[in-house]
Amino acid sequence: MIVARFPELAGASFTLAPRGWDSIAVEVDGRLVFKFPRHAAAQGRLETEARLLGAIRPRVMLAVPDMTLFTEPQVFSRHEKLLGEHLTPELYAAMSEAGKACVGHQLARFYAELHTLDDSAMAAVGAGPIGPWLAPEAIGRLALPVLPEDLRPRAGEALVAFAALPPDPLGTTYGFFDGHGWNMAFDAAAERLNGVYDFGDSGFGELHQEFIYSSLTSFDLTRRIVAGYEAATGRPLDRERIRLLTAIHGLSELAEAVDDAANVAAGGARFRRWADATPG
Repeated sequence: MIVARFPELAGASFTLAPRGWDSIAVEVDGRLVFKFPRHAAAQGRLETEARLLGAIRPRVMLAVPDMTLFTEPQVFSRHEKLLGEHLTPELYAAMSEAGKACVGHQLARFYAELHTLDDSAMAAVGAGPIGPWLAPEAIGRLALPVLPEDLRPRAGEALVAFAALPPDPLGTTYGFFDGHGWNMAFDAAAERLNGVYDFGDSGFGELHQEFIYSSLTSFDLTRRIVAGYEAATGRPLDRERIRLLTAIHGLSELAEAVDDAANVAAGGARFRRWADATPG
């Protein structure tokens, strides 16, 4: 289908990207990415993502994909690849102080810009509520039994606090809500981001939740983003709320896949890192 539509790519190198839930992604010559939805629901999400990116791109300084949709012989998308590699915990830990400060500033500014987008305008191009987490009772019933025994009291305390958490004092906003290092194009030589991508999970959510995903890369990165966002916007953020939401996000994801041994091991390690970094 790609070559039929773009015959100039007949001699190119085609690489199938790692399996995605929604789409088959094909990288061409390391510079173009084509995405083919697997089913009707995925097609709808791809169409929505393209519209969202069209509204976001002119309003943010950090690059996001410039996605074009095609409808024949089926719906698929094309965009130029944002060059760079995933910002993994290992890469972040090896960065210089100046590099960490640069990436923290880039992401803080990105969120500040993203949160100024008009909610009604984003709803008009297809933004909806972000996916909910499991209820505290369900998380406790499923996740606590598979955690290492010494972590269960801390997890139980977090769930009690989450169940009593009032609505976000800063309200809801349109946001990325997926800002971890595996959705970033990182230039390791320059120690800066070339862009962020994968807006399929973006939408409307409580503002503080925006700042939890970077902790999958580093708690230090989250601290820098939060401080930079406060400086850029004048909005004071509740660090304790962010820490609690970070824990609950991990526990909810663990609870959703307790039959997967690899996920259980990773979820336990993830919660231990949080517990070790968070005063009891």
